[in-house]
Amino acid sequence: MATEQPKIQELTLEDVMGDRFGRYSKYIIQERALPDIRDGLKPVQRRILYAMNQDGNTFDKAFRKSAKSVGNVMGNFHPHGDSSIYEAMVRLSQDWKLREPLIEMHGNNGSMDGDPAAAMRYTEARLSKIAGEMLQDIDKKTVDMVLNFDDTEYEPTVLPARFPNLLVNGATGISAGYATEIPPHNLSEVIDAILFLMNHPKATLEDLMDFVKGPDFPTGGIIQGLAGIKQAYETGRGRIVVRSRTKIVPLKGNKAQIEVSEIPYEVNKAQLVKKIDEIRILKKIEGIAEIRDESDRQGLSVVIELKRDVNAEGILTYLLKNTDLQIAYNFNMVAIYHQRPEHVGLKTILAAYLEHQRDVVTRRTQFNLQKAADRQHIVQGLIKAMSILDQVIKTIRGSKDKKDAKQNLVSQFDFTEIQAEAIVTMQLYRLTNTDVTQLEKEAAELAKSIEAYQLILAEPKELDKVLRRELKAVQKAYPTNRLTEIQNEIQELKVKTEVVIPQEDVIVMISHDGYIKRTSLRSYSASEPDDNGLKDEDYPIYLAKNSTLDHLMMFTNMGHLIYRPIYEIADAKWKDTGEHISQTIGLADNERITWVYSFENLKATGKFLVATSDGYIKQTAFADYTPGRTYKTRASQFIKMKSDNASVVTVKYLPAAPTGTLILITQHGYGLRYDLSEIPTIGAKAVGVKSMDLRDDAIVRAAIAANDDVIAMITQRGSFKKMKVADLPITSRARRGVQVLRELKNNPHRVADYVLVANNANGVALDVLTDRGKHHSILNDDHPVSARYSNGSFVVDTDTEGEPVAMQIHPIPLTV
Repeated sequence: MATEQPKIQELTLEDVMGDRFGRYSKYIIQERALPDIRDGLKPVQRRILYAMNQDGNTFDKAFRKSAKSVGNVMGNFHPHGDSSIYEAMVRLSQDWKLREPLIEMHGNNGSMDGDPAAAMRYTEARLSKIAGEMLQDIDKKTVDMVLNFDDTEYEPTVLPARFPNLLVNGATGISAGYATEIPPHNLSEVIDAILFLMNHPKATLEDLMDFVKGPDFPTGGIIQGLAGIKQAYETGRGRIVVRSRTKIVPLKGNKAQIEVSEIPYEVNKAQLVKKIDEIRILKKIEGIAEIRDESDRQGLSVVIELKRDVNAEGILTYLLKNTDLQIAYNFNMVAIYHQRPEHVGLKTILAAYLEHQRDVVTRRTQFNLQKAADRQHIVQGLIKAMSILDQVIKTIRGSKDKKDAKQNLVSQFDFTEIQAEAIVTMQLYRLTNTDVTQLEKEAAELAKSIEAYQLILAEPKELDKVLRRELKAVQKAYPTNRLTEIQNEIQELKVKTEVVIPQEDVIVMISHDGYIKRTSLRSYSASEPDDNGLKDEDYPIYLAKNSTLDHLMMFTNMGHLIYRPIYEIADAKWKDTGEHISQTIGLADNERITWVYSFENLKATGKFLVATSDGYIKQTAFADYTPGRTYKTRASQFIKMKSDNASVVTVKYLPAAPTGTLILITQHGYGLRYDLSEIPTIGAKAVGVKSMDLRDDAIVRAAIAANDDVIAMITQRGSFKKMKVADLPITSRARRGVQVLRELKNNPHRVADYVLVANNANGVALDVLTDRGKHHSILNDDHPVSARYSNGSFVVDTDTEGEPVAMQIHPIPLTV
């Protein structure tokens, strides 16, 4: 007795997993998720169409329950879940997914809103008329047939596909390692391209694109990006933009509405409407009053009603950019070509389809030829029998049975077995002269048909002539206009800030210690101005009414520029402190925001004058200080500091044509005055040029003065002095200057700060800040103008209040 082979094999997990997954991958690539390049169908779709055709469930018959068709498919060809078969059937019937639906369905077959179809027990279906073209001549051995899963029936490996379904209806699917995304196309355009390719096998892609302009989505819309289409048709991969078809309709009362009549392919309309409504509710943009879905049997219609006096174009641009009103569509044209998944271009798809059709026509012609030849053989036998009818009858009557009769006819009259069978089974009524005539006529027609079939098989040009005629017949039977417009370039969407941000006047405050906030006019008006939420020793350095669309530029004493659009500043009540600038941008311990300027836009044409304590000065164009990408987290440098202990003493914005002269005053009491034209305009990070001959001194401040202005200065000893600007002679840059204080041997005066006051200004109050955080107010009118060598008069008690460190003109209370 032979020993039995062991049934247990020892294999590594790696080998088993690799082998099994390889088989599984091959199965789902070839037999589930990817379409065949010839008929454009996945196996489940092909089986649905074939099963319904076998069942006689065609366009010219009554509708039948979908459940019956699903059962037939599942029981005979596709042993998988009924839900997956029904979902595939439903998709084949959806005219917003397929350019030419292959199934007609009665009942709820879903919607563009993503609603599911009704259960299959409720819906009825049948093949559409054009699906008949997919299955035409399938009974004439035009395609290979294989046994089904249980070897009880045969099913086709591909359909005859009398129109190029892969391009016309497109395909989408995901398998192992491959995915496919082929958009729908226009039937007439694709057939024109095939007809051209038949006549010009070496046609270029450009030639074919004269016919196939691009995808033609069932939902219409506008395609932008001809270069992306061309790339996809060349390589199988490409990107285009698909945009909704919209128009802005003016209404009464200076209002308008955006009407959407077509949306991009495979966009869920309900989700799109919901997204736009969320934008309205969350006020991501101002101006949308209402959104309504007014779609009905006549077609799609989504209406976005806008408020009075809003930028309709700007809102539409925002919606295109931020919702599925515009999407990017990525071609990924993968199909099964010669049993392998491949990225295919337009010419490859058309050539493969043409090859398939030539094969189908050849096979059909061979089938028809064989059938005609078989019939011709029988007809010839019948005609011969008619000519010797009496002898044939006599022979049959003298035979024992049918078999004997056949043998006698073969042996006595040289009939073939097939002819003898036809004679013995012939009905008596056909033994008339009329039938002889009909047989002779039929024989002549058969001879003519056989000659035509043989010519088609022998001459490729004749075969192409047949194919061309049939393709034109399909094109004529299913005329269709292009639904999707194609535009060459992808339009860049730039959303204007005023569309996204509601224009609103607000109060902006920036404090000496670096707190920043914006407040509504209502909150500011309802509070006391001094109740600003700041600590006692802190005070505002910038307080103004601005628009939310304005831009702030904040300059620090260490040469850093912080940019903020006002709408990005945290909104807070007037009584709240606000956020500290260090929450977003790190500054040094002794660094302070000292100068703040606001601008309506970032297109100002003026310049900034920048001066440092160690004697450098420059002008820089506004454009050089515009913000970069990282402005939210990083401050930019607006001047390079020459020494570590130097600081910026002045940042002054000068309009396009400034007037006046530059004044520099040092701590030791030297003043220099010269024309602005001596200061060069250089880049943002440059150090600048020498402003003054300092020696061991430091500049307190630089200012632009008119000739009749008055200089009001405070010294560290608390002395206040006023002098005329005209007392400083106009000289040139980088000089020592002239003394504006009398030098004392003991405890000399040092300039702490100064401001310029217009000569004719009345009631001006000056605020002096001491190193103890105390504020001392000086009325300008109470002090006369002094000579250049005067040291002024004492106004601040330094023993009780501290030494003065800064001075400013008392701000006029802000009114709203």
